[in-house]
Amino acid sequence: MPHLSDLIWRHTSLKQADLEWFHSLVSDWQLLADLSFADLVLWVRLREDDGWVAIAQMRPTTGPTAFQDDLVETVLRDDMTDVTSRSAPRVIGRRALIDRAWEEGRICRDGDPDWSGGVPVREETIPVRRQGNLIGVIQRSTNLSSARTPSRLELTYLQSAGDLAQMIAEGAFPFSDQGPLMVRSPRVGDGLLRLDQNGEVVYASPNALSAYRRLGLTADLVGARLDRTTLELAAPGEARDEALTYTASGRAPQEAEVDARGVTVQLRSIPLVIDGVRIGALVMVRDVTELRRRERELMTKDATIREIHHRVKNNLQTVAALLRLQARRLDVPEARAALDEAVGRVGSIAIVHEMLSHTPDEVVDFDDIADRVIQMAAEVSSTGTAVVPRRIGGFGLLNALVATPLSMVLAELVQNAVEHGLGQGPGRIEVRVRRFDAQPGYPGPSSLELAVSDDGGGLPEDFDLEGTTSLGLQIVRTLIVGELGGTLAIKPKESGGTEVAISLPLEHEEGELP
Repeated sequence: MPHLSDLIWRHTSLKQADLEWFHSLVSDWQLLADLSFADLVLWVRLREDDGWVAIAQMRPTTGPTAFQDDLVETVLRDDMTDVTSRSAPRVIGRRALIDRAWEEGRICRDGDPDWSGGVPVREETIPVRRQGNLIGVIQRSTNLSSARTPSRLELTYLQSAGDLAQMIAEGAFPFSDQGPLMVRSPRVGDGLLRLDQNGEVVYASPNALSAYRRLGLTADLVGARLDRTTLELAAPGEARDEALTYTASGRAPQEAEVDARGVTVQLRSIPLVIDGVRIGALVMVRDVTELRRRERELMTKDATIREIHHRVKNNLQTVAALLRLQARRLDVPEARAALDEAVGRVGSIAIVHEMLSHTPDEVVDFDDIADRVIQMAAEVSSTGTAVVPRRIGGFGLLNALVATPLSMVLAELVQNAVEHGLGQGPGRIEVRVRRFDAQPGYPGPSSLELAVSDDGGGLPEDFDLEGTTSLGLQIVRTLIVGELGGTLAIKPKESGGTEVAISLPLEHEEGELP
């Protein structure tokens, strides 16, 4: 389905500021749909001003839908010759109501339900304003098939929906100064409180009342000042900041949390402002105790994992130091060189664990690791000659399951290029990398292409990768082909020197991208 931004740029001449207003409205209009027990469809004028296009749609979670089909991208031309929707007959029948709301700039309602779809549907249209200018119309369609005598809760919902609709028509909703919302804000069904101008509770839904009972409330919530009651219930020693006071009083559109008796309740306030006068507020309430407990457990696990990576890094550095001490005590050059190579391999793994100890998950920015590994391998392997390593391109973020073996591969290839490619002379080593992320138009999964080249003497004539006795190359082949499922090729460069080409997929055994 096309994105709201795509539809606006494709079909309309609206400005960027209007687009941002629509984004804010659509991100929050589930509230209006649930309070109204109705479907919402957002219509805007076509670029040529010869009709309407539907750019967004929302169904209620509190009642039956009036539209089984999606109306997004439906086009209604003024001459009625171009209608792109299976629900077109009902939409065409309500077209006059959409036009009327646009022309008169007010909320319009039909007197009789529409039966064209087989069920009674009450239609309303709400003009959408931004800074005094009309930019669209919301069609609100209520399925009346299960109509009955409304309860107090439903009457409060409908009254609140009417106030929000009026605020949209006046350009007072959504809020331009609203603070950042939490990842999962309370919804209407989680619990709803309606406050009057003084911040006193005039209605509390059963779920909202239950949440406050868990906080320790024993008195009746209706008639009480919500801000005072909430602060009194807050656990002793808890920070009673200004955000909680403003949220609980309904004076500002923001969110806050209150903790008491091991219970955490999230509050979100929606001030109701009609004709520039605050008539009250809606406060949605949600018990997030279990959610916060799971978050704390995850934070503890993350901290434990980071501490493990830190200790592994320290242990690897200790092992490397012991190997260096052992190498100094040896008189056999081959044995000393073997231990020096082992120090480099251990060090490359330690660098990865050091990076993982500073990240909240098992993903690292491999570019920093690569630069450190390349420099370390070049310095350890060179014998005082001028070796210039250079990286071209970026690895990006990699999963630890890829980063750890790849760091060893990189260290081995750079070390091999210094010792066997350049020999005792100066030279340059290039590490070129290209990353292909899976996306529309790119065939296949994400992958990485890596090439390590030098400008040295080149490969010996009898070189055979399969039969090589080089421990470093055997390690590289095992890690790339066996563990990472990639391909490995070593070939001479046309300009002189050697190039090692690697291609590997960026998916580990569980099939997830790093």
